[in-house]
Amino acid sequence: MQCVTAFQTGTRNGEVNRRRFIARGLQVASAASVASWEEHALVTHARESNPAPPQARPHAALPTGRLGQLTVSRLICGGNLISGFAHSRDLIYVSPLLKAYFTDEKVFETLSKCESLGVNTAILRVDDDTIRIINRYRREFGGRIQWIAQAKATETDLTSDARRAIDNGAVGVYLHGGVCDSFVASGKTDLIGRVLEFVRRNGLLAGVAGHDIAVPMSCEKSGLNPDFYLKTHNAKNYWSAGPMPRHDSVWEETPEQTRAFMQTVRKPWIAYKVLGAGAIHPRDGFAYAFENGADFICVGMFDFQVEEDVALAREAVARANARQRPWCG
Repeated sequence: MQCVTAFQTGTRNGEVNRRRFIARGLQVASAASVASWEEHALVTHARESNPAPPQARPHAALPTGRLGQLTVSRLICGGNLISGFAHSRDLIYVSPLLKAYFTDEKVFETLSKCESLGVNTAILRVDDDTIRIINRYRREFGGRIQWIAQAKATETDLTSDARRAIDNGAVGVYLHGGVCDSFVASGKTDLIGRVLEFVRRNGLLAGVAGHDIAVPMSCEKSGLNPDFYLKTHNAKNYWSAGPMPRHDSVWEETPEQTRAFMQTVRKPWIAYKVLGAGAIHPRDGFAYAFENGADFICVGMFDFQVEEDVALAREAVARANARQRPWCG
């Protein structure tokens, strides 16, 4: 479950604030007496139309489940793409490209499209850009998408990220998978428990993430009782998944072990990395995750992918009724 650079150019902005941006730029041009007739028409139209995020056409409802008292869409919007963090193997240009594409306006458009199609929750990392943009989205566009925050921690500072998420309207906080992997590997699962306690004391849902199956195993053995787990899950059947040397896309090393262990866990499970960093088609990745027991999936989506992903998620949930693990959320 990860934000964007400030909007600088108008070459790739989305439709959400296109007219507002044009109006700002043309006001300057008009002052210099260089605006064309067409530009003046756009300025007038932008001023009169009070632009808002576009609404997609109605579709069948996206299935939902429960995280505590929250109603959460089975498909959750992931934040890696809009934060410019791409697990892109050896393609070094991809993360900067994402940051250039996801201007503020494009993020607003993407979140608005998610909401209009029933995706009511996003998982976003805790950082200055995320906080700025989620607050602006709420304030300027009336955005209501629920924010589950991905918090990092160190042994000497367990709660700063969690506190910032709490103070800025998150509905839940979970500890980053890499952090949990490290704490468990070093025999310090108790530190995860301390973060969970802090989040709960402040009235939010508290979760644990892990790439390594040892994370939920250790938490269950220690009786930490998180409100939900995030665990990576895909079939690991794409070329960059191995054999070693490992490429920057392999975040589910033990799919069969994950499936078997999570069968024994009766807490909501959000599966992530279900597409192997874009190597697996959503039709296959969504079906695999839900059929193997995931209650929710977290997926990074471009704005132009949201509609298809919603349709495929709806289809995958409907076809997962024969799964062995009961729905736990």
